[in-house]
Amino acid sequence: MLAQLTATDPWRFQFHPEVWILVAFLTGAYIYMVRVIGPKAVPPGKPAVTRFNIGCFVGAMVMLWVASDWPVHDIGEEYLYSVHMAQHMMLSYFLPPLVLMATPEWLLRVLVGNGRFYRVVVFFTKPVVAALLFNAVVIVTHIPAVVTASVASGPLHYSLHFAVVMFSLLMWMPVVGPFPELQISPIGKCIYLFIQSLVPTIPAAWLTFADGAVYKTYDQPVRVWGLSVVFDQQLAGAIMKTGGGIFLWAIIIFIFFKRFAVGFEYDSSYRRPHPMPDAELTGDATIDGQAPLTTADIEREFAQVPPRSSE
Repeated sequence: MLAQLTATDPWRFQFHPEVWILVAFLTGAYIYMVRVIGPKAVPPGKPAVTRFNIGCFVGAMVMLWVASDWPVHDIGEEYLYSVHMAQHMMLSYFLPPLVLMATPEWLLRVLVGNGRFYRVVVFFTKPVVAALLFNAVVIVTHIPAVVTASVASGPLHYSLHFAVVMFSLLMWMPVVGPFPELQISPIGKCIYLFIQSLVPTIPAAWLTFADGAVYKTYDQPVRVWGLSVVFDQQLAGAIMKTGGGIFLWAIIIFIFFKRFAVGFEYDSSYRRPHPMPDAELTGDATIDGQAPLTTADIEREFAQVPPRSSE
């Protein structure tokens, strides 16, 4: 009886060593590349990474660990589809841009090179190609048969998560990728992300307005937090549409104001951007060693110009 109660306890601790090994490997590889390869790949005196890169990497590893380990992983895969949706949001919307911003340009060029693999990356990071592939993966991972099979199969489950992360990295490359030649214009980024915010509306609406359980595997007798299976689905749809939309729109607004509001503060302010020189206050300073021009100087110059003869 005790074993049965433990097996049905949704909050029982489950250790996932593969997650810890993955995070430790990525951390060690990043440190090695930065400390050993970095000084050889950047000009003398230039740091291999910035504090911003390091902060993004730490955030990416924390995001990966939270999304893949207990309790998010176990609750999301066994009890609540809304938690599963939050897990996918972290892996597809939050983790990839952090990874790309943590990667300096030299590091990705060392990994990709400039040959055939680079040309493959260029093709798959074209906005249209990357967007189609990413949204295709999003749709496939929400098919009920695929969800049921992934819950029952560990290798399939992790393969789908790997695919989600990889295609998400391709989708985010035109926006925050380390290669400047692969990034699109600021207005292009706004349009690109706007379209991305519209696509999740289809599966989100499907989950929100479904009458019964869309995913039978989540129709469990044990209900975490007392959420019914229908409400759980509706909450998952809200997370997918609202959470993802707010995140993408926040980036769109940031890009827009960063690009098109430059200098707006000075242009729209009565204050001078620099202190007024003493010369403008006293009127006794010279410009390039010459005294300031006066009204008498102007009249004298006009007097020296002969009048035009009338024809």
